[in-house]
Amino acid sequence: MTTTSNSFDQMVADLVPSLSRSLAEQFNVFRVMHHGTHEKQLSNVFAWLLREDATHWLGDAFQRLFVEQVNRGLPAESQLPISGYRVIQEVGTSGLGALGQDIADIVLTSAQTSIVVENYGTSDGHGHDYHQYLAYGAEGDKQSVVVLLCGRRESYLQTAGWEQAVVVTYGELLERLKSHVTSHASWRRAHPQQHFFISEMFDHFLEGASAMGIEDRIAFIKVMCESGESERYGHRPQETAAQEFATLFAQHAKRQFEDGRKTLGASKRALKSFAEQTLRRQVNAASDSGHIESVHARFVGQWEWCVTLERSDFAQRIYLEFGPTAVVENGRAPDPLNDPDFTKVFVTRKAADHDGIDQILQSSVGLQDVLAGLNVDDTRLLECVLAVAGAEGSS
Repeated sequence: MTTTSNSFDQMVADLVPSLSRSLAEQFNVFRVMHHGTHEKQLSNVFAWLLREDATHWLGDAFQRLFVEQVNRGLPAESQLPISGYRVIQEVGTSGLGALGQDIADIVLTSAQTSIVVENYGTSDGHGHDYHQYLAYGAEGDKQSVVVLLCGRRESYLQTAGWEQAVVVTYGELLERLKSHVTSHASWRRAHPQQHFFISEMFDHFLEGASAMGIEDRIAFIKVMCESGESERYGHRPQETAAQEFATLFAQHAKRQFEDGRKTLGASKRALKSFAEQTLRRQVNAASDSGHIESVHARFVGQWEWCVTLERSDFAQRIYLEFGPTAVVENGRAPDPLNDPDFTKVFVTRKAADHDGIDQILQSSVGLQDVLAGLNVDDTRLLECVLAVAGAEGSS
């Protein structure tokens, strides 16, 4: 593969618009509810499917499919009975004398066997104790098997005993359930609500972002060709090639996301420093009232990328906002800006009569300017603050 790290980073940036449109174009109950973004949520769904007396009315079909998949990762002499398990969740696995409590997500248990399941996005024990899981399952002289149930198989993450765990991916398991459901028309007719829910699960965890329009598909191919990654289309098996590409793409996207957050944080610190040391003095010198009394940057979440200017004389607060916070604020402004440039700093004003803003103005100050350091004689933010403050009483 000839692609350099920099060109792969560029490819990620080029593909993000089409991939995000793909996700936006599809309705899916899991995406609408952001379900499955935390392991506990998804463990609830899998535990429901695994219980033979649950309201899916599939009986022990999913339990059998799951154990059969586990058996594929075990030697012939260690094969497990494929049904007859009681299913419990959030099970403490720490024995006497253990330091701290360790919790397994799902446990399938019978008189002779225990299957202790750790559910996570990747095949990673992520700090849990494999040996405690194994020992817990073996209590009562049972055959004990530890399973990593995950979205992606990444064996290099399996250390500290977890390399001995059986790995079962969502895709492998749900593909088998999909085949089962497809072959049972009577169940689909009798249980349309359950069928809809499980179909949504297939769509979300198997097909995922599959609804790309033809233009986006062609654009995707174009970027693959230009980046030197197109040779992957000739690799066999294609499923392995696709997974390898997805893993590499995810690694670069994760790094870019993390670097982006670091840049936002650095911008916030630099903007707060400029507001404290320079902008405050500029505004107070140019104003007869409504002086800036203090500057802070305490908000978190979607409001995190904001510097607050607290003012005297009961004057409305003014905010310096950028990036994700500017997106949110422009969306709820009474007169939102058309075609805003989110590389810039925005100046907004808190509404006097409700919990929102009543003014928003895009400055000519870019985040790159902020990071490079604004000069003490730079008045671009001053002009915007005075403009927003001067609109008091006119809104």
